Amino acid sequence: MASQKYKQYSVLFASTLAFAVCFMIWMMFAVIGIPIQQKLGLNATEFGMLAATPVLSGSLIRVPLGIWTDRFGGRIVFFALMLACVIPVFALQFATEFWQFLAIGLVIGLAGGSFSVGTPYVARWFRKEQQGLAMGIFGAGNAGAALTKLLAPVIIVAAGWQMVPTVYAAILLGTALLFWVMTYSDPSHIVSSKVTLGEQLALMKNPKVLLYSQLYSVVFGGYVALALWMTKYYVGEYHFDLKHAAFLAAAFSLPGGVLRALGGWFSDKFGAHKVTEVVLWVMMLVFFILSYPQTDFVIQTTKGATAYHLGITHEWFTILLFFVGVAMAVGKASVFKYVADDFPGNIGAVSGIVGLAGGMGGFLLPIMFGALLDMTGVRSTAFMLLFGCALVGAVWLNFAERKHHYGEKDDAARKAVAAQA
Repeated sequence: MASQKYKQYSVLFASTLAFAVCFMIWMMFAVIGIPIQQKLGLNATEFGMLAATPVLSGSLIRVPLGIWTDRFGGRIVFFALMLACVIPVFALQFATEFWQFLAIGLVIGLAGGSFSVGTPYVARWFRKEQQGLAMGIFGAGNAGAALTKLLAPVIIVAAGWQMVPTVYAAILLGTALLFWVMTYSDPSHIVSSKVTLGEQLALMKNPKVLLYSQLYSVVFGGYVALALWMTKYYVGEYHFDLKHAAFLAAAFSLPGGVLRALGGWFSDKFGAHKVTEVVLWVMMLVFFILSYPQTDFVIQTTKGATAYHLGITHEWFTILLFFVGVAMAVGKASVFKYVADDFPGNIGAVSGIVGLAGGMGGFLLPIMFGALLDMTGVRSTAFMLLFGCALVGAVWLNFAERKHHYGEKDDAARKAVAAQA
């Protein structure tokens, strides 16, 4: 019989691989959506809807998937979820109308719900002081967003976008079978049936859950939105072809996924609050810089009119994206460290709620990016919006921490007075 330590790391490896493949499929419209947009003649808002539709269903399913994981165990839920997505992924190549892409995209999007299955499944195999790192390693499966940017363009150039669903369906099926062989179940990880669905859903009213949901909608929702949008941004703003645009966009997606494990380690060592606070400040700084649009202006001087151009080159744009990708990777792990610390008995339910909020951010933001672009014609409005979201998160987190700090001081004062009495 396999040792407990072997089971831990086997579960961690297989779950991370499975999540990476699910995330790769969840983000596939970031690349194949561009030739589909050209084929159907979609505007920027419609492209945003196309890219974001899988994110919607993947977000909505996270709460029930988290609850089912608590009740039935992560192994069976994860395996069934992957199998359920194989046929819809394969069928995507036969779609011809916009509504058909949206409908199939909703079903494919269920793969994105795998995060709310794998997070509690992996976490319960490790001690509390190791959970941040373990969940961070699992969350590194977000790098699937970069994998799809590296793999899909090659397939499109070689055989057309219709070949991508065929290849992805085969990869998903093989991964599901490998996951089943390499993983294990532990009955002690299942939440008692005495905990009702209503009690688990009541967690949505908890102020801490609301705060963590908002923060995750920024660090994860913003990551998903940019992962979907950046290939198109490079094509439109810097006039790269699809293959090179996707490669450059991977400079954001790859660290935004892989370095999540580093965020888990930081959170274990320094605490979730300090890490999340630094992440939000880095995001605000970078998004503020990226918000400035390409600008030409003329100044009247004593020597006549002088023209100037202000704008970010694609080299600096990619470097800044890399840094914000690192910050988001760390932030995604630190927010879930909050969840593991504050809700150890309901990790599945709370991670489902928080994951839902993050996914909804990933669904709404690309549509808003497209709407802002259609209304203003300025592509950098996407970063203006993200700056505002990060600012709200920073203010809320600071307010909550101050309230908690002074609440603890008040409690200590009351206990001191009671002791003297």
